[in-house]
Amino acid sequence: MAAQYAIEGATAKGIAASVERGVSEGGLAPGDALPPVRRLADELGVSPGTVATAYKELRQRGLIVTRGRGGTVVAEVPSVASRRPPRVPAGLVDLAGGHPDPAFLPVLRPPATVAPVYGSHRAAPRLAHLEALTRAWFERDGVPAEHVTFAHGALDCIARLLSTELRPGDAVAVEDPGFHHLLDLVPALGLRTVPVAVDGEGLVPESLRAALRGGARAVVCSPRGQCPTGAFFTRARRDELAAVLREFPEVLVVEDDHNAEVGGAAAYTLAAAGPARWAQVRTVSKHLGIDLRWAGVACDAVTLARHDGRMLMTSGWVSHVLQETVAGLLADDAVRRLVAAGEEAYAERRAALIGALGAYRIRAVGASGLNVWVPVRDESAVVNGLRTQGWWVAAGARFRIAAPPAVRITTATLAPADALRLAADFAEVLGDAQATYGG
Repeated sequence: MAAQYAIEGATAKGIAASVERGVSEGGLAPGDALPPVRRLADELGVSPGTVATAYKELRQRGLIVTRGRGGTVVAEVPSVASRRPPRVPAGLVDLAGGHPDPAFLPVLRPPATVAPVYGSHRAAPRLAHLEALTRAWFERDGVPAEHVTFAHGALDCIARLLSTELRPGDAVAVEDPGFHHLLDLVPALGLRTVPVAVDGEGLVPESLRAALRGGARAVVCSPRGQCPTGAFFTRARRDELAAVLREFPEVLVVEDDHNAEVGGAAAYTLAAAGPARWAQVRTVSKHLGIDLRWAGVACDAVTLARHDGRMLMTSGWVSHVLQETVAGLLADDAVRRLVAAGEEAYAERRAALIGALGAYRIRAVGASGLNVWVPVRDESAVVNGLRTQGWWVAAGARFRIAAPPAVRITTATLAPADALRLAADFAEVLGDAQATYGG
């Protein structure tokens, strides 16, 4: 508990460093309460303003959060700690990770030889043939591709976009429920998350308008394969959202289309609707392999300049060895056929579980992507109950801000026959008297 760790320091920076040290070394665990400002000030012999300044810095850096009457506590995923996913207990079927089926991932074939170069690639960071493939990838779905660039994955790109566009304390509109790593990233950048409700067609327009009227300076969303609900934009919903965004032309719109090749849904993207400031990020992790830390980005000219300017000052470029590997896979017809087979299988597996649960009157959603989202009343009870039946699923708390409880089930490797057994076990966990528990 926090009381067992002695916070030290005579200045705001010293106090903040002491708390950070406690978090990184394990003396302060996620959820541990920190002393009230006045009490800690008395203990350290400093002014309350000094402690308040230290706490403000820690909040901006994503180490702590304030919960009103609940006080100030260590963040669930503090930005100084590298929390790995929990180890899947032996003997359980892992349906929690959100990963693709390896059977539909190609064997990675890096280039056989790589010639040494003089100096660096900063002057020409992108391989021309991969840039051409990337432009064609976006243009296929109507996304303007005059300005494209590369990054080291979606989160790397989103972090760079937000940090160059916003300042600590600014607000970002995010999906709720939404991608748990993004919900962790935004506060770690010193920014505030503003939840936007999601239904089967993605962001709810009125909820987005409320977030933007409340001052959100950027919005991050997925046009299809939304994590964790599988929602996707219809043409009508995309147009409604575009109309809302036209009221706020200064807002940066970031679309994370990470399931572009295996989402099982058409592309009705905000990027194609002409926002003033925008970027769409596409990765290859879900259809070519999780070890390929590469993302293609299409965006407006200002966003491109800011992104690439910051990248030039840090990593400089994405490895050309990695770029050659990605280019070879994107141009391979056999790989395209394998990916298409995966998309078909994922759709079948999602539908199989949703149908099997529906037979027990358990509501579930998952119209695209690799997951199914099942509303429940008590996440812990369902997760633990399914664990006793041999299944490992993800509690919805890590994906939610204000959205109601649920569990996320990754169906990418779940055969339709196994979906029947899982549904029966799910119904048993809920109990015969709770047959409509998820509804």
